Amino acid sequence: MGRPDAPGRPPRVACEDRPVTPPAAPSPRDSALVRAARGEAVTHTPVWFMRQAGRSLPEYRALREGVPMLEACRTPDLVAEVTLQPVRRHGVDAAIFFSDIVVPLAAVGVDLDIVPGVGPVVAEPFRTRKDLDRLPELTPDLVPDITRAVELLVAELGPTPLIGFAGAPFTLASYLVEGGPSKNHEHTKALMHGDPTLWHDLGSRLAQISGSFLRVQAQAGASAVQLFDSWVGALPRADYEQFAQPHAASALAAVADLDVPRIHFGVGTGELLASMGAAGAEVVGVDYRLSLTDALARLDGRYAVQGNLDPALLFAPWEALEAKVRAIVQEGLAAPGHIFNLGHGVLPATDPDVLTRVTALVQECSRR
Repeated sequence: MGRPDAPGRPPRVACEDRPVTPPAAPSPRDSALVRAARGEAVTHTPVWFMRQAGRSLPEYRALREGVPMLEACRTPDLVAEVTLQPVRRHGVDAAIFFSDIVVPLAAVGVDLDIVPGVGPVVAEPFRTRKDLDRLPELTPDLVPDITRAVELLVAELGPTPLIGFAGAPFTLASYLVEGGPSKNHEHTKALMHGDPTLWHDLGSRLAQISGSFLRVQAQAGASAVQLFDSWVGALPRADYEQFAQPHAASALAAVADLDVPRIHFGVGTGELLASMGAAGAEVVGVDYRLSLTDALARLDGRYAVQGNLDPALLFAPWEALEAKVRAIVQEGLAAPGHIFNLGHGVLPATDPDVLTRVTALVQECSRR
């Protein structure tokens, strides 16, 4: 799809050469993003942005006006249009499926709402074993609209890959147990350590839900998937490996036979990177708190990486932003594969033209 020229776009300047470059991608499977995720040679460093489809775009705000978030996420035509908007505007190398991590929970009947300015709020928090009865399995027949939305997108995107999306079991559990967003996760950690059996039973059910949601998207045509763990950085590594990693691994294993690269990203997870990779990802997402160089050392070169520009730097003067983007591209050359992204999501007040300029800069300075 075409990309409008952004005002003041920097001239094309090459960074250090990448390895052998294959011909232009005729299909999503041969795209720069999928190839980078597999650690294969690419024409350029692929780039997309977490939350690229959303509040930073005026066309998104116009489309969403008066439409509640959960309704928007279950309306195929709207999902497709929102997902496509940043691809058209920025010329990014991938689309990310427009959804929310609690959509599959709502689909299985959990009474929740996404409250503007707050986030997901659960009417009755999950605290006891009987609460497991409110959490049935997610089956494809519960989300036919998701299948339809992916099919619409794949037909429209052509060679541009679509990334499927789901929340990781730990973060979903935190929302359910706390009843909404939490800074301290006190109820979550109390349940985790106070009743490990119940915690793991809850985690297993959520892994099935997350994994099934990823699988529905992959089977409908998504070329890669991302498991997103917003809150897992609240755990020390030993707790992560005991209480969270097995369930993330189960969710990622749900698409292991579908030959789609898996990206595993969490916030504040610098100490957890190797463990997150070991959960079954081909790509480990790195947030902005850790350099790619340090992340690669911790990962021992075993995984492709994604990241990791600080979203706040999109508000900096162009000269400072450009220098940081180039530095991250350069650091990524040492990885088996590198997908340029932010170290968290696009902030709502971000100027869309800056995202367009960053996209062009990454693509141009990483090209031979």
